[in-house]
Amino acid sequence: MHKQYGDSERNEIIVVSGLPRSGTSMMMMMLDAGGIEILTDNVRTADVDNPKGYYEFERVKSLSKGDTQWLPQAQGKAVKIISSLLKFLSPEYRYKIIFMRRRIDEIMASQSRMIDNRQENSARVPDAEMSNLYEKHLQATLAWLKGEDYIEHIEISYNDILREPENTLSALPSFLEYPLDTDRIISTIDRSLYRQKSSA
Repeated sequence: MHKQYGDSERNEIIVVSGLPRSGTSMMMMMLDAGGIEILTDNVRTADVDNPKGYYEFERVKSLSKGDTQWLPQAQGKAVKIISSLLKFLSPEYRYKIIFMRRRIDEIMASQSRMIDNRQENSARVPDAEMSNLYEKHLQATLAWLKGEDYIEHIEISYNDILREPENTLSALPSFLEYPLDTDRIISTIDRSLYRQKSSA
């Protein structure tokens, strides 16, 4: 059964997106706590990098191969989709996208720590080059989002959530057209997990 948004049943798909390590798992946890049903399969389990879980749905990774048959399962729910896969979403559906933003230097530091924790020895792209690629990707993706009539999106800063959660999250209920339990959402914030902080 789909969630009830406002006075009528709404079948949009809520998408939580952004760059890797930008706070998408945290936002999924918040929506779950706030009363939104989430789509996850728990295949990727919690670890030292995401102690509270990843909230992922494995079939999302097949979007680029044309696998959209699972999208009806996501109607009325929230699903996590990395920003590079958004362009593969089928225009047959309507989407409300919560796009997470975070300082690029913190994203880079968080990714480096994850690679170290996993003891991965693959060649790394220099930070300056990767940062530039991310910035270009963000600009192109956000421009694309604004041009698609089947998509509504809102940008939310991970850094601002940690500084001013009430103000930063205040627009979410209106955007989703759903009376989120704001107190429960804010109670999920664990600042001890903010481990790669910018010095700026």
